[in-house]
Amino acid sequence: MIDPHSIFLLVSTLIAVIVLILLISVVKLNPFLTLFLISLSLAMVAGMPLGTVIHSFETGLGSTLGHIAIVVALGTMLGKMMAESGGADQIAHTLIRLFGEKRVPWAMMVIGLVVGLPAFFEVGFVLLIPIAFTVARRTGTSLLLVALPMVAGLSVVHGLVPPHPAALLAVTIYKANVGRTILYALLIGIPTAIIAGPIYAKFIARHVTLAADRGMAEDFVDHGAERSLPGFGLTLLTILLPVFLMVLGSWADAMSAPGTTLNQALHLVGNDDLALFIGVLFSFFSLGKLRGFTRDTILRFSNECLAPTATITLLVGAGGGFGRVLQDSGVSQAIIHIALQTHVPLLLLAWLLAALMRLATGSATVAMTTAAGIVAPIALHVGGVQPELLAITTGAGSLIFSHVNDGGFWLVKEYLGMSVTQTMKTWSVSETIISVTALVFALAASLVV
Repeated sequence: MIDPHSIFLLVSTLIAVIVLILLISVVKLNPFLTLFLISLSLAMVAGMPLGTVIHSFETGLGSTLGHIAIVVALGTMLGKMMAESGGADQIAHTLIRLFGEKRVPWAMMVIGLVVGLPAFFEVGFVLLIPIAFTVARRTGTSLLLVALPMVAGLSVVHGLVPPHPAALLAVTIYKANVGRTILYALLIGIPTAIIAGPIYAKFIARHVTLAADRGMAEDFVDHGAERSLPGFGLTLLTILLPVFLMVLGSWADAMSAPGTTLNQALHLVGNDDLALFIGVLFSFFSLGKLRGFTRDTILRFSNECLAPTATITLLVGAGGGFGRVLQDSGVSQAIIHIALQTHVPLLLLAWLLAALMRLATGSATVAMTTAAGIVAPIALHVGGVQPELLAITTGAGSLIFSHVNDGGFWLVKEYLGMSVTQTMKTWSVSETIISVTALVFALAASLVV
């Protein structure tokens, strides 16, 4: 029998999320203040000790910002160098020339799939968003038609495809074969990205009109006179250097003995933060010095671009604080308790647990590892289900309906200049399409393999 207290926690959380959305979108209360207020209110309603309420929010905010603030700052600097040097224009011109204006959304989806493989979603997003801004401006198309396929590609590999760190965690927990998981994930992930990316973007772009003034877009767009652009190869090398370093880090154990100096060095340079830092320093040379910019000019670029990121990083951190309150208040455990009371097939149970954890915590990685940790012992005793498909369905569940407690939600919202409602209609629905479509494909695959 389901514990009444668990139901109370879930109902309280649902009401809290609804009130949060109304306060931001209708009352027009500052999103950071709203997240803080709702987090504290929910914590007290859930019965958390008053002495731990603030600490819980601060812990969630701090742990989220510890990574995100660095990623956003470094990614924005790299994006600024690409914009000011003309590198983003060069990549945009090349994409338009190779694929044609009508097929640019498909090109952006492919770029998202490739760049997102070694990097967490936020890293890939800040690397590629300047290109999306420039492509949209050059082609005169809706930013949604360009950006949504890109983020769909990033999200698919984040949740489904090893060697992405999040997906690899699930593979390890289920003791699945990495090679087979990659094969199945690509067969499932590519058509899923197509449906949630270019196809859905074409539909929703007709119903959502973005504001003319998009703060972060304006920061990345160069309004100067036409001039010669940096080479495509050099620009591509600059943006892919952090990606290459992250791949190198993910292969460290295969290339060297664990614990050796070389192994530790490869892991170090493959860290998201350090890889981006090296990429930024390289961009100062490749897109700065080689383009004739002085040291003072490069310093001005790197200083100017940081101011608009303050709001984004605070909102992402507040979303992390809200997610931590949901965990510490017992909401996450209530979800697990209720889900385990239902007798459902293992693939569906893995998806359901991850989906519920994602809705409660806002973190795909937390949702994936928590659900996999619960389902793996059950799968060991029950058997009959391929661990590779379990890893994929767990990843699919962890991507469902990104909302206000997810840092990715606020990144997409602020960079694209959308309202909360518009972000839910576009990004949140796209995430849900990825989650459900990948589940359906995985269930179909389970009947064949």
